[in-house]
Amino acid sequence: MKNLHSHILSANKKPVLYEAYTNEILWDDLHISKKMLQFHLSDSSEAASRNKEFIKKSVLFIIKELSLKQGDSVIDFGCGPGLYTHLLAQNKLNVTGVDISSNSLEYAKVMANKDKLDITYIKQNYLLFSPTIIYDAALLIYCDYCALNISQRKKLLANIYKSLKLGGDFFFDVFSLVAYEKREDITRFGRNLMDNFWSKNDYFCFANSFTYEKEKVYLDKYEIIEKNKRFTIYNWLKYFTVEEIKKELLDANFLVTKIYSDVAGKPYNSHEPVIALHCQKK
Repeated sequence: MKNLHSHILSANKKPVLYEAYTNEILWDDLHISKKMLQFHLSDSSEAASRNKEFIKKSVLFIIKELSLKQGDSVIDFGCGPGLYTHLLAQNKLNVTGVDISSNSLEYAKVMANKDKLDITYIKQNYLLFSPTIIYDAALLIYCDYCALNISQRKKLLANIYKSLKLGGDFFFDVFSLVAYEKREDITRFGRNLMDNFWSKNDYFCFANSFTYEKEKVYLDKYEIIEKNKRFTIYNWLKYFTVEEIKKELLDANFLVTKIYSDVAGKPYNSHEPVIALHCQKK
């Protein structure tokens, strides 16, 4: 009983900020990565990607905002199953997608072949990406930036910087403090929680959400316990003020030219949950 009590305490303990990263499990585990792909492709949930109509609107806005013309080169960091790259390629752009998920990239390649689109897909952690060509524009969509700690964010910005021509455009989004204010500490427990998302096998799950008030970081922590296996998932999200994100970009030699409230060009409003930024390489 004492051992069981210790396990339960450990499963529900608030971690030290950024003490562990487990993103590779989300994308390497065959079962979980298939579930993630389903979320990406679902039009009834925005847990992994925004809805199709919004994405179409976003792509048209991005092309106009970044003054992209036929033949220009665009790289999409964290491209997933190609929801943006596919539409960009249909608009006659030369497109490259970088993602860590084999499952998502395989889907993206199948769809590109189906529509006879020439898209380059690279399977790699974008924190380790080293460009072999220089691009006119770079994208990082759906607040991927927020999932990283400060050193990882610096590394990613450096990689994006190296990928762009001088004066090249970088367009991305982050969560604002408005979104953070809606977060709260929550504890849940259940059998096969989240509709068997974490395993095809029978499991129990402790799901905890923790707020880090000083740093404005939120963690979803999942402790999954199967009969012969136990593992933990950490999903970190950092929330930004405009001043904070602009400073990180300036430190990385990016100049912010315009700010919006989403990647479809919604005019900026400080009461919105998302900050979208158009930047240029200095």
